[in-house]
Amino acid sequence: MAKTAAVKKKQEKETKNKKKERLADQKNPLKDIDLSSDDLIRVYREMLLIRRFEEKAAQMYGMEKIMGFCHLYNGQEAVAVGANAAMRESDYMVTAYRDHGHALVKGITPNEVMAELYGKVTGCSRGKGGSMHLFDADKRMMGGHAIVGGHIPLAAGFAFGSKYKGEDDVTVCFFGEAAANQGVFHETLNMAALWKLPVVYICENNRYGMGTAFERAFAVWDIYERASAYDMPRSVVDGMDVLDMYRKTKEAVDRAREEHIPTLLEARTYRFRGHSMSDPIHGHYRTKEEVEEMKAKDPILNFGDLLNKEGIFNQDEMKDMDDEIKKIVNESIEFAEKSEEPPLEDLYTDVYVE
Repeated sequence: MAKTAAVKKKQEKETKNKKKERLADQKNPLKDIDLSSDDLIRVYREMLLIRRFEEKAAQMYGMEKIMGFCHLYNGQEAVAVGANAAMRESDYMVTAYRDHGHALVKGITPNEVMAELYGKVTGCSRGKGGSMHLFDADKRMMGGHAIVGGHIPLAAGFAFGSKYKGEDDVTVCFFGEAAANQGVFHETLNMAALWKLPVVYICENNRYGMGTAFERAFAVWDIYERASAYDMPRSVVDGMDVLDMYRKTKEAVDRAREEHIPTLLEARTYRFRGHSMSDPIHGHYRTKEEVEEMKAKDPILNFGDLLNKEGIFNQDEMKDMDDEIKKIVNESIEFAEKSEEPPLEDLYTDVYVE
């Protein structure tokens, strides 16, 4: 009897330990993530590069080195980085005017992006596009578009082209929540679903269309549910969590590639700065307390803490990486400063197709 009781007690303990392991595994944010340690470190690096680049861009704008419109991506880094990690290099990316982060993750160098912000001929759009029109067809970064919602049908066009040519490339299109109230959004989603196009639409809902809270502009607050009208797969994503962004985008990209079925994702995110450089950091439409509350969800700090906790990337290594990235960004300033202005004779080139 004593032996039986001891065996029973041991079994109960093993069952309890296994239950604890299962619960711990369920709470592990890296569960079911098919990314290597090197991949995870690269994801962290890309987010950090965007943050440091945008901080320097803001500084240079304040010094009047950068002119015109300039919309920064601080706080939203996890959206572009997590989505890009789920894409192939050959996949197309098209986005709106808050495009610095998208350009950097698609492989346009900091030198080329900064030179473009400066309006220099060495920029990715030869100095003619500026902040809102970053473009590199070779890297399949198809812009940077300034007209709200105007690029949404272009993404359908890229996807149609891939399908027509029998290629398995996917197009991923980013846009702000305010663009979801444009008629072209609905027309294009209907067409994408009808024609079964390999496209993923990602609404970056940062809660404000310029200074208007989305609750004041949307009769239905769950933007992703609008895809139900077109019988389209849809999901809401934590846009402050790069891993959630990766998981949901990968599922959508795989479905588009394998089944030619489009998806609408609503990435709920937040910008830490104003709508553009002409807008105060907090603006009069949101409180300082709200901004500070959202900064507690900083995607870079939280992901860095996770990597450190899991023994993948420690604080000293993060500091070394940060120093390296700051040097790269400073070099991009030097590159832009030394680059030539576009010659006057280029004023009318690239306006029409020859």
